[in-house]
Amino acid sequence: MSARLAALRSRDFRLLFIGQIISLTGSQMQTVAVPYQIYKLTGSSLALGLVGLCRVIPVILFALGGGVIADALDRRRLMFLSQGLMAACSLTLAWTTRSGHITPAVLYSVIAVGGGALALDSPARQSLVPLLVPREHLANAIGLHAMAWEIAAIAGPSLAGLLIAWRGVFPVYVLDALSFSAVIGALLAMRHRAPPRTTTNISIQAAIDGLRFLRRSPLILSTMVLDFVATFFAGSLLLLPVYADRILSVGPRGLGLLYAAQPIGAALAAATLAARGTIRRQGVAVLWSIAIYGAAIAAFGLSRWLALSMVLLAISGAADTVSMVVRQTLRQLLTPDELRGRMTSVNMIFFIGGPQLGELEAGVVARAVGPRFSVASGGLACIVAAIVAAVALPSLRKLTSADYGIDSGARS
Repeated sequence: MSARLAALRSRDFRLLFIGQIISLTGSQMQTVAVPYQIYKLTGSSLALGLVGLCRVIPVILFALGGGVIADALDRRRLMFLSQGLMAACSLTLAWTTRSGHITPAVLYSVIAVGGGALALDSPARQSLVPLLVPREHLANAIGLHAMAWEIAAIAGPSLAGLLIAWRGVFPVYVLDALSFSAVIGALLAMRHRAPPRTTTNISIQAAIDGLRFLRRSPLILSTMVLDFVATFFAGSLLLLPVYADRILSVGPRGLGLLYAAQPIGAALAAATLAARGTIRRQGVAVLWSIAIYGAAIAAFGLSRWLALSMVLLAISGAADTVSMVVRQTLRQLLTPDELRGRMTSVNMIFFIGGPQLGELEAGVVARAVGPRFSVASGGLACIVAAIVAAVALPSLRKLTSADYGIDSGARS
């Protein structure tokens, strides 16, 4: 197997990789169906923004606890619980839609429960991956996992757009519920059974220990904060239903294409990163990626053509993936295994909190000023954040792969 697929030599990682592609495809279908249904029920940009708020509140409340649990218990078994709970959420959406009992309140409530399940799932899954592959293949595994995410994010929205145009959102929710069986099956087939070898207790002190480690790791903390700021200002893609309806006039099929455009760029970037190896000038890559992401989002906000909008979204997806892979590799390599769940959970607060709270901000601004101004101004603010970080954080700007023990001789 070639070096670009080195992590797939691990049977257990290979199983998880395939299961994640299927499961994430279903989840990405739901990310189109829920905002579409909310918008059809309310016709309100602010109501769309509340979707992000309902997703992020459980993450903020439960993520750190989920990280402590992931460090104390068998991460594989914890994923059984979280995957089952998320499948139940999708079945609830399917049943209430089919029976005619669906309301914005039901949608918001189920989204919140799903956010709580994600607060358990993400720390367990991300801290499980380093146990499935050799250390030298970890960066490749993260790149492949990013590619799996983006493959799903291409297929999911496109399929959702077609299904919604054909039969509405009901089949989307049914397929999403079924897709979780792929990860559950992969977990059952794994040979990895051991819980993490750790003395971590499920306690407040364990959570505090994780925060103390983060405080002693300024590079990890600075990348988390920068990601939060950037995605907060440019986290306005929940307004895509408004763009498809009012600005671009492309309908549900066009909405699916818009949702798929960003993941297409992201998948190409992830495949390129997996093929080329480790980026040497990591700090510069993060800063430039965030600036390019902001510029592409700002230009998308002003676009009135579907083709141009898709290209700009693809560029933003590629830039965001470069930043994400570098940040995740840095965090996984600098974090001891007994703390990986907690570091993942803290990162979730930044990684999910930024865009979800940004969606609320975008919804408020869109209602007050208009959707185009909301998206464009957010992209410009993202560029400003990258410039400020470049000036204020010289240690990040100078960061290279050699600083944390990885230097494969890749091009800078």
